[in-house]
Amino acid sequence: MKHLSTLIAALFLQCGISMLVAAPIRVLLVDGQNNHAWKITSPIIQRILEDAGRFSVDVVTSPPPKTGEIAHFKPKFSNYQVIVSNYNGEPWSDETKASFVEFVRKGGGFVSVHAADNAFPEWKEYNQMIGVGGWGGRNEKDGPFVVFKDGIILKSSVPKAGGGHGSQHDFLVVARDGKHPILKGLPDQWMHVKDELYHTLRGPAEGMTVLATAFSSTAKGGTGSDEPMLMVTRFGKGRSFHTTLGHSAEALNCVGAATVLARGVEWAAIGKVTQAIPTDFPTATETRSRK
Repeated sequence: MKHLSTLIAALFLQCGISMLVAAPIRVLLVDGQNNHAWKITSPIIQRILEDAGRFSVDVVTSPPPKTGEIAHFKPKFSNYQVIVSNYNGEPWSDETKASFVEFVRKGGGFVSVHAADNAFPEWKEYNQMIGVGGWGGRNEKDGPFVVFKDGIILKSSVPKAGGGHGSQHDFLVVARDGKHPILKGLPDQWMHVKDELYHTLRGPAEGMTVLATAFSSTAKGGTGSDEPMLMVTRFGKGRSFHTTLGHSAEALNCVGAATVLARGVEWAAIGKVTQAIPTDFPTATETRSRK
């Protein structure tokens, strides 16, 4: 009888511990069309998330461009908690766009990675989710330019095309809202490995918070301004995280870029971040890369 009681107690303890282990966050990574090398970067994004130990990642790949098959691209967004986009290609069907908007508006998470902010220039709700974007014919009709200066966000309605970058190089990422869950506990400044430093992004920028910036040096073909690198917005009940980092495998494998991506995906999904900060996070003077 004593052994039976001990066994029952052990089973209850095991069940209790199991209940404390959080279920994986369900992620859908969307790719298939992009002016960047998505076949290389999507597996890295998936590995970053899976290595974080918080996510279960499925990948949905769109049909190739110019085949007419995009009309039949209909991911089941509602099966997931957060959508991560590595997509920059043909417009989705009205049905798919409506499904995506409903998903985010009702509380789903969305994460835009690098050139995903080039996508869908004519889609109003998408641009509200990303806050600002570039290329695709974006100009003053789509909203103001957004830069950071003297501790505040500045918006300019100057008529000019949105989107650009200079030559790729290492650059310093500077936190502007270090209390946000995505950045909380991270260094205020850290070096990011060679990447495209996006500038002159413009869009509705409604309810958008700039979490981090980088200085766009004129010596590298930039603007001479502190440009937004990491941003968050709210859309209905949903949360959106926008990272401009990640042009290449090298850029995504920066420990800093990978860390904020995984933390941003978790925040977009559940509104908080539970991940530990890597001990090899980059410093203000030294880049660090994932193995």
